[in-house]
Amino acid sequence: MSPPLNRRQFVRGAGAFGFGAAVLPGGRLFAAPGKKIRHACIGIGGMGAGDFSQFAGHPAVEVVAVCDIDVARSQGVRAQVPGATYYQDWRELLAKESLDSVNVSTPDHMHAPITMTALSRGCHVYCQKPLTHDIHEARMIAAKAAEAGRVTQMGTQLASGIGDRIAVEWIRSGVIGKVREVFLWSNKPPEKYRPEGPRPENSDPVPDSLNWDGWLGTAPERPYVTGVYHPTWWRGWQDFGCGWLGDMGCHIMDMPFRALELGMPLSVRAEVEPEWFAHPQRRVETFPRWQIVEYIYPGTGFTAGESVKLTWSDGGKYPADELRAHIGGRSWPTQGALMLGGDGALMMEHGGGPQLYPRERMASIKAPKLAPQQHYHQFIDAILGKNGGQTHSAFPYAARMTEMVLMGTIALRFPGRKLAWDAAAMSFPEVAEANRFVRRKYRKGWEVAGL
Repeated sequence: MSPPLNRRQFVRGAGAFGFGAAVLPGGRLFAAPGKKIRHACIGIGGMGAGDFSQFAGHPAVEVVAVCDIDVARSQGVRAQVPGATYYQDWRELLAKESLDSVNVSTPDHMHAPITMTALSRGCHVYCQKPLTHDIHEARMIAAKAAEAGRVTQMGTQLASGIGDRIAVEWIRSGVIGKVREVFLWSNKPPEKYRPEGPRPENSDPVPDSLNWDGWLGTAPERPYVTGVYHPTWWRGWQDFGCGWLGDMGCHIMDMPFRALELGMPLSVRAEVEPEWFAHPQRRVETFPRWQIVEYIYPGTGFTAGESVKLTWSDGGKYPADELRAHIGGRSWPTQGALMLGGDGALMMEHGGGPQLYPRERMASIKAPKLAPQQHYHQFIDAILGKNGGQTHSAFPYAARMTEMVLMGTIALRFPGRKLAWDAAAMSFPEVAEANRFVRRKYRKGWEVAGL
């Protein structure tokens, strides 16, 4: 076993931390043969209910505790595990229960506080994407995971899928040559994710079933308003979510980020919906209805130059029409990725398999034979000592990929301006006002050691 990394060294060295480096888990890693893994689900509404089903479906797992701030929305899951202890406060659960593992399926702003606390208590942790709400949190969580030696996994389920893994192998084997540029986009219907604001001035009575203070958690206090934040709209409010990038960026960006073995970006620049930026209340509360974000990364062994550009677009924005020539003139899928190489192109529709172009020249290339992987069960199996205790999206990797997403959420607040990034210092040296978005201040009483 490798010795745990010193957390301060890990954070300071994150800009140069090797892409494929893996910290072998230490301490009490593997469950004893035949022993059930004592698991807790934190957040069991919406996506959390689906996550619960995946973990409860593993034969080695016993769900011994569940937690949700909304008693009413938790009833469906609780009925499926009547023997599990229910909590409305995750802090109480982690303080009282003897656990092997937890999954965190809450709004984005609570990912890091719960994850850090669980890691500090010796739990293996599966956390939904994005791993954190802020860049500082991402660095701290990655460092803590490396130090603690726990099994970890971020909820980018398709990253373990055969389609994504084939694309990664094709890029790394040079099927399309050295990659010159990457385009990423997501344009699924936005109705529940893009509130236009401004923040409501009224308030409503808090339902008896809801712990509103617990739902706010680390975020600044604000009154409850029916149907505005909980349970569906939170992703579009800056205090709680990371917008469209936080939702779909983590999925769609993962494949090229992994395939090219990217590290930390050199700079980021964004264009956004002008009406959003011109509206002071919308600008500080919500996210724009569309954005185009350009990232510049240092080149790697899989790119054509000393740097490589990745461009993200959403809200009805697609790559330029002339780029369709690289994919035989076909129309753009609603969500996807296009990687342009010196010898061809790879396009991947989100949720589908990769396609190579030009088709005639690439027709003889066969996809590698890969064994299926189940992202959730991979996490549990790693705790059991299978696969060398490794997972596909362990936190030291997931944090770096999440940092790409979070860089975009900062850049959109400064449209048209190039934000150079000093990864080692964790700062934007040329746009000082952007640095206040690197680390937020937690609400009093909700501070967490290590964050």
